[in-house]
Amino acid sequence: MNGVHDVGGMQDMGPIHIEANEPVFHARWEGRVYALNRALGAWRKWNLDNSRWTQETLPPAEYFTMSYYERWYHRMLKQLIESKLLTRAEIETGKPAKGSAKLTPPLRAEEVIATFTKARFQGRSRAGTPPRFTAGQRVRARNIHPPGHTRLPRYARGHVGTIESDQGVFALPDTNATFQGENPQHVYSVRFEARELWGEQARPQDVVYIDMWDSYLDPA
Repeated sequence: MNGVHDVGGMQDMGPIHIEANEPVFHARWEGRVYALNRALGAWRKWNLDNSRWTQETLPPAEYFTMSYYERWYHRMLKQLIESKLLTRAEIETGKPAKGSAKLTPPLRAEEVIATFTKARFQGRSRAGTPPRFTAGQRVRARNIHPPGHTRLPRYARGHVGTIESDQGVFALPDTNATFQGENPQHVYSVRFEARELWGEQARPQDVVYIDMWDSYLDPA
């Protein structure tokens, strides 16, 4: 999706402010939003790609004026309603709907530390999923404009890079985001010269590495 989130490489988006000694959370409510995100994820009603896709569909005017964790909070509200875990009325009143079933949370208090500290992202088995490309091979990012979620940034589409390494097999975000299947594919670290992406105004020594799924690439 060519949405408000995909601003990499765009001009006139304002300066990047680097915060020295940046804290993990700027306010206690941000930590609570993070904890809610992990606890709600235990219901297995959505996945990481769906979370990104839901956040990308926030109205642009709201997206650009919200802080990082404000987007998380409003995205979770949408997911709770869309997954039918809660109704809008229940969220607004803080009270369960009359006659609603009382469910047992899938994440118990004694499981929190182990859940929050274990690795979350692991590749799939490579068996039965042969790679299309090898290290050193020249590839071109496809110039696609899908209507839904994708991890292929606009600034790389149509440009040529070099396969740096094979990162393993992972679910394809484009289908996983809308529950159309994981469609596991090899993911490659692809090296792009900055001038290939942005022309002669870029410094010749600069490069960009992008993780790209098999279906994002064609041989160059």
